[in-house]
Amino acid sequence: MDTFSALADPVRRAILEALNEGPLTAGQLADRFPISRPAVSRHLKVLRQAGLVSVAPSGREREYRVEPGPLAEIETWLAQYHDTWSSRLDALETEVFRTRRERERNEHAQAERDVTFGSSIDKRQTHRQEEESA
Repeated sequence: MDTFSALADPVRRAILEALNEGPLTAGQLADRFPISRPAVSRHLKVLRQAGLVSVAPSGREREYRVEPGPLAEIETWLAQYHDTWSSRLDALETEVFRTRRERERNEHAQAERDVTFGSSIDKRQTHRQEEESA
Protein backbone atom coordinates (compact mmCIF):
# COMPACT_ATOMS: atom_id res chain seq x y z
CA MET A 1 0.00 0.00 0.00
CA ASP A 2 1.30 3.46 -0.84
CA THR A 3 1.65 6.29 1.64
CA PHE A 4 -1.20 8.38 0.29
CA SER A 5 -3.67 5.48 0.39
CA ALA A 6 -2.64 4.61 3.92
CA LEU A 7 -3.19 8.18 5.05
CA ALA A 8 -6.54 8.50 3.27
CA ASP A 9 -8.34 7.02 6.27
CA PRO A 10 -8.98 9.45 9.16
CA VAL A 11 -8.50 6.71 11.79
CA ARG A 12 -5.07 5.86 10.41
CA ARG A 13 -4.12 9.53 10.42
CA ALA A 14 -5.28 9.79 14.04
CA ILE A 15 -3.25 6.68 14.93
CA LEU A 16 -0.20 8.24 13.32
CA GLU A 17 -0.78 11.46 15.28
CA ALA A 18 -1.02 9.47 18.52
CA LEU A 19 2.19 7.61 17.72
CA ASN A 20 3.90 10.88 16.91
CA GLU A 21 3.74 11.65 20.65
CA GLY A 22 5.72 8.48 21.36
CA PRO A 23 5.67 4.69 20.99
CA LEU A 24 2.46 2.89 21.98
CA THR A 25 1.23 -0.67 22.04
CA ALA A 26 -1.81 -1.77 20.04
CA GLY A 27 -3.77 -1.97 23.29
CA GLN A 28 -2.85 1.57 24.27
CA LEU A 29 -3.90 2.77 20.84
CA ALA A 30 -7.17 0.83 20.98
CA ASP A 31 -8.00 2.52 24.29
CA ARG A 32 -7.85 5.90 22.52
CA PHE A 33 -10.35 5.06 19.79
CA PRO A 34 -14.01 4.06 19.76
CA ILE A 35 -13.29 1.06 17.54
CA SER A 36 -12.45 -2.55 18.33
CA ARG A 37 -8.93 -3.81 18.96
CA PRO A 38 -9.01 -5.96 15.81
CA ALA A 39 -9.93 -2.84 13.80
CA VAL A 40 -6.97 -0.97 15.31
CA SER A 41 -4.74 -3.92 14.44
CA ARG A 42 -5.94 -3.85 10.83
CA HIS A 43 -5.18 -0.12 10.63
CA LEU A 44 -1.72 -0.72 12.12
CA LYS A 45 -1.11 -3.42 9.53
CA VAL A 46 -1.90 -0.99 6.71
CA LEU A 47 0.38 1.65 8.26
CA ARG A 48 3.16 -0.95 8.61
CA GLN A 49 2.77 -2.06 4.98
CA ALA A 50 3.07 1.56 3.88
CA GLY A 51 6.21 1.93 5.98
CA LEU A 52 4.66 4.66 8.10
CA VAL A 53 5.10 2.75 11.38
CA SER A 54 7.50 0.17 12.65
CA VAL A 55 6.96 -2.39 15.38
CA ALA A 56 9.40 -3.62 18.01
CA PRO A 57 8.94 -6.12 20.83
CA SER A 58 8.61 -4.63 24.29
CA GLY A 59 8.27 -7.39 26.87
CA ARG A 60 5.19 -9.40 26.03
CA GLU A 61 3.80 -6.66 23.80
CA ARG A 62 4.86 -4.86 20.66
CA GLU A 63 5.35 -1.12 20.47
CA TYR A 64 4.56 0.88 17.36
CA ARG A 65 6.59 3.92 16.31
CA VAL A 66 6.28 6.49 13.53
CA GLU A 67 8.69 6.10 10.64
CA PRO A 68 9.29 9.53 9.11
CA GLY A 69 10.72 8.34 5.77
CA PRO A 70 7.45 7.96 3.85
CA LEU A 71 6.24 11.29 5.19
CA ALA A 72 9.22 12.91 3.46
CA GLU A 73 7.81 11.51 0.22
CA ILE A 74 4.58 13.42 0.85
CA GLU A 75 6.49 16.56 1.76
CA THR A 76 8.43 16.33 -1.51
CA TRP A 77 5.23 15.87 -3.47
CA LEU A 78 3.58 18.85 -1.74
CA ALA A 79 6.63 21.07 -2.29
CA GLN A 80 5.95 21.22 -6.01
CA TYR A 81 2.69 23.03 -5.24
CA HIS A 82 4.11 25.37 -2.62
CA ASP A 83 5.08 28.21 -4.97
CA THR A 84 1.76 28.12 -6.80
CA TRP A 85 -0.34 28.16 -3.65
CA SER A 86 1.93 30.57 -1.86
CA SER A 87 1.48 33.24 -4.53
CA ARG A 88 -2.27 32.63 -4.65
CA LEU A 89 -2.59 32.88 -0.89
CA ASP A 90 -0.53 36.08 -0.92
CA ALA A 91 -2.90 37.54 -3.51
CA LEU A 92 -5.89 36.48 -1.42
CA GLU A 93 -4.39 38.09 1.67
CA THR A 94 -3.85 41.35 -0.24
CA GLU A 95 -7.46 41.32 -1.44
CA VAL A 96 -8.79 40.64 2.06
CA PHE A 97 -6.82 43.57 3.50
CA ARG A 98 -7.91 45.85 0.65
CA THR A 99 -11.57 44.90 1.15
CA ARG A 100 -11.32 45.34 4.91
CA ARG A 101 -9.69 48.79 4.53
CA GLU A 102 -12.38 49.82 2.03
CA ARG A 103 -15.15 48.64 4.35
CA GLU A 104 -13.65 50.56 7.29
CA ARG A 105 -13.44 53.74 5.17
CA ASN A 106 -17.06 53.35 4.11
CA GLU A 107 -18.18 52.77 7.71
CA HIS A 108 -16.22 55.82 8.87
CA ALA A 109 -17.70 57.97 6.10
CA GLN A 110 -21.20 56.72 6.96
CA ALA A 111 -20.64 57.50 10.64
CA GLU A 112 -19.55 61.05 9.71
CA ARG A 113 -22.64 61.49 7.52
CA ASP A 114 -24.83 60.22 10.34
CA VAL A 115 -23.31 62.71 12.77
CA THR A 116 -23.64 65.58 10.29
CA PHE A 117 -27.16 64.60 9.27
CA GLY A 118 -28.16 64.08 12.91
CA SER A 119 -26.92 67.53 13.94
CA SER A 120 -28.83 69.10 11.02
CA ILE A 121 -32.02 67.45 12.21
CA ASP A 122 -31.36 68.61 15.77
CA LYS A 123 -30.86 72.21 14.56
CA ARG A 124 -34.10 72.12 12.55
CA GLN A 125 -36.04 70.71 15.50
CA THR A 126 -34.59 73.37 17.82
CA HIS A 127 -35.43 76.10 15.30
CA ARG A 128 -39.05 74.84 14.96
CA GLN A 129 -39.46 74.70 18.73
CA GLU A 130 -38.19 78.29 19.01
CA GLU A 131 -40.62 79.44 16.32
CA GLU A 132 -43.54 77.67 17.98
CA SER A 133 -42.80 79.17 21.38
CA ALA A 134 -42.41 82.69 19.96
